[in-house]
Amino acid sequence: MPVRSSKLRLLAAGTLLALAGLTSCSASSSLPEVEGSSATQNAGNTDAPQGLENYYSQQVNWEKCGDVLECATIKVPLDYAKPSGDSIDLALNRRVAEGASRNLLVNPGGPGGSGLDMVESSVQTMFSSDLQKAYNIIGFDPRGVGESTPVTCQSDAETDEGRQENLRAWLPEDQDQIIEETEDYAEDCARNTGDLLGHVDTVSAAKDMDVIRAVLGDKQLDYLGFSYGTFLGATYADLFPQKVERFVLDGAMDPKSQASDLTKAQAVGFEQEIEAWLGQCLESDGCPFSGTVESAKVQLQQFFAQVENEPMVSSDGRTVPIIDFVNGFILPLYDNSNWPYLTQAMASAVNDRNVDTILGFADLAADRQSDGTYDSNSSDAFTAINCLDRPMNADAETMNKEAIELMRVAPTLGKYLAYGEIACDVWDHQSTGKAGALTAKGSNEILVVGTTSDPATPYQWSQSLAEQLDNATLLTYQGHGHTAYGRSNDCITEAVDGYLIDGKAPEPDTQC
Repeated sequence: MPVRSSKLRLLAAGTLLALAGLTSCSASSSLPEVEGSSATQNAGNTDAPQGLENYYSQQVNWEKCGDVLECATIKVPLDYAKPSGDSIDLALNRRVAEGASRNLLVNPGGPGGSGLDMVESSVQTMFSSDLQKAYNIIGFDPRGVGESTPVTCQSDAETDEGRQENLRAWLPEDQDQIIEETEDYAEDCARNTGDLLGHVDTVSAAKDMDVIRAVLGDKQLDYLGFSYGTFLGATYADLFPQKVERFVLDGAMDPKSQASDLTKAQAVGFEQEIEAWLGQCLESDGCPFSGTVESAKVQLQQFFAQVENEPMVSSDGRTVPIIDFVNGFILPLYDNSNWPYLTQAMASAVNDRNVDTILGFADLAADRQSDGTYDSNSSDAFTAINCLDRPMNADAETMNKEAIELMRVAPTLGKYLAYGEIACDVWDHQSTGKAGALTAKGSNEILVVGTTSDPATPYQWSQSLAEQLDNATLLTYQGHGHTAYGRSNDCITEAVDGYLIDGKAPEPDTQC
């Protein structure tokens, strides 16, 4: 299962028992008019697929929802194979730029990341001032996510309880309990979510994007997607190549890779990033490890083994088992500017048995607030979408072989990434997707951005996607961390801005 960006979380079998949940929202069967202060009517609805005319021509009513934001809700079909059936809600927001005539749809990653949160909280710091002036920035929560009709599984209290269980999937004595509790979790998701659970696949979400394009009145779509957002964007481009205007896919997933191959590549990526972090740690004051990078990595593995056998306890009384500890440990690895914070957190854990900072990272990844509530359903959506998008083989012999291979290529984290297939094996809905190349044949030029030392979406995935797409240019950031635009250097900013604002892609194989 791919790891998501934007409040990222590692999902191993243990964490599948401890996912966040929000209140339930059922599907609606009508297309009511939405009242609001600022209505816009789709000007480009003549290209609606048969049966979807009402969706493509619906009115969007934007209302103020903050000092600079406007929000709206539109309807999309629950099941695109039955467009006259039930509909669900899709939540949008936008940051309007004075004088801007273009709309830029954005997705932060996931699956399960909130585009609403991205537009509200991150655009001003991530996007250049030039880009913010040139575009109205449009966010949306994909189907199943956040403010759109959501996937809903368990209560906040159940989520907290699950996160504190010390269940280790690589130990045979724990696997029966993991399967039993994962079955309970899947049943809760099915009961609380209903029919939506079988329709949160990426293909359906990409079709939703075309409804968004149409109701905005755009003949073609401009899009900026990060991490999983690249898979969503490439899926859209493959379905609607003639509707692609300017697409940036940053930190690409590889559509051709099987789920087990994605996990292995990420395991290797994180192992390499741990070594890079340890190199910096050893050169700094306060590093809890010593010697060479290799000896420091052994010390780290030994410490993880201690936590496996004796979970730590935070100052608020919560137990922190190894899976939640690793969730917190991994979060700062996504951005090398956060490595010093990881060093401080690990020094507290190793030297003082103080796990509060690491748990704070894990809480951030899980969207947990200090009062014990969870701010999003991103983990539930993550599981639901992944289980539909790619078939997974949960045969015990196969999983054991894959686990052994993960431990071989990634001796520090491999075991914690293994056995994720268990979640989808007991899921209420079978996979509807499969691995395969996405070509977007006949599209305008698409810009793929890859980072050479990206642990979550390894660089070879960006290379692969750029090769698959019929008309794509690869832009490379030579550095560490997950994705590039908004966190790397001026070279990347200028190249992406030049493409999105002026329509001029960088030269092929540009290195930054």
